[in-house]
Amino acid sequence: MSILVTGARGAVARGLASLLAAHDIPHRLASREPDTPDMPDAADAPDRPDAPDDAPDIVHCDLTDPSTFPGALAGVRSVFLYAEAAAIGTFVKEAVTAGVEHVVLLSSSSVLSPNAADSPLSASHLAVEEALLASPLRTTLLRPGSFASNALGWAWSLKSGRPVHLPYPGSYSDPIHEADIAEAAFAVLTNPALAGRTYHLTGPHALTFATQLAILGHVLGTPVPFESVTAEQWKSEVAGYIPGPYADALLDYWAATDGLPVEITDTVEHLTGHPARSFESWAEGRVDAFRAEGVHA
Repeated sequence: MSILVTGARGAVARGLASLLAAHDIPHRLASREPDTPDMPDAADAPDRPDAPDDAPDIVHCDLTDPSTFPGALAGVRSVFLYAEAAAIGTFVKEAVTAGVEHVVLLSSSSVLSPNAADSPLSASHLAVEEALLASPLRTTLLRPGSFASNALGWAWSLKSGRPVHLPYPGSYSDPIHEADIAEAAFAVLTNPALAGRTYHLTGPHALTFATQLAILGHVLGTPVPFESVTAEQWKSEVAGYIPGPYADALLDYWAATDGLPVEITDTVEHLTGHPARSFESWAEGRVDAFRAEGVHA
């Protein structure tokens, strides 16, 4: 059994690849830029003379470029797939031709929204889900909620000593540790009894943005201030790196969950055998990302 792990530079794919390697399960890492230095185990790539015999195979697979699909899929029986919709129809055809039997999609719980097809937060995930479910491929859908790593968007403010600007400090989310998503993916890829289903993954608690910042402050050993700003001000501040339609969709979601706790599931525990990791545990592993250089607890 060989498993193709797409999006190999992503945190979830990295965690999954580590688990597969630890259990000696044959796998292949795929990336649209396989030769970049930040690739997992790039220093041990198989084409290096000093690479170990069990170094992972790293292949070129750009999910927007169908010409890269056949080589990446050759000899593969299962795929961990990121939700890129640009060429999903061709990817499905090539996967079937290659003899792929099972696809685990990293989707999003945003597809549960009534306007999912029209929202930039969920449209791509939904389109890929629909294409896979309409195919002969056995499909498992992982629908995580908010990644805990979204909090890294506050790092610049924390490092510069400036308050975090929040349009909806009381908006709730369900931050999930990327390691839990990776472990869930490993479970459904390696246990046939778990495959072919849909799983809504969340962290263990519904937390407001204000509460997440308080937790970060506790972990860092210093309060993390925030300021409430208008939606228009926040959108203006992020215009350089968050496209307008995406920013609008985020604001709509935050407004809808302002003061309203989101649903929490026990799916992580069901799949992995342990409770979902807390936001605090995630923050404890990322303190350096939030501290200015030279600042220590």
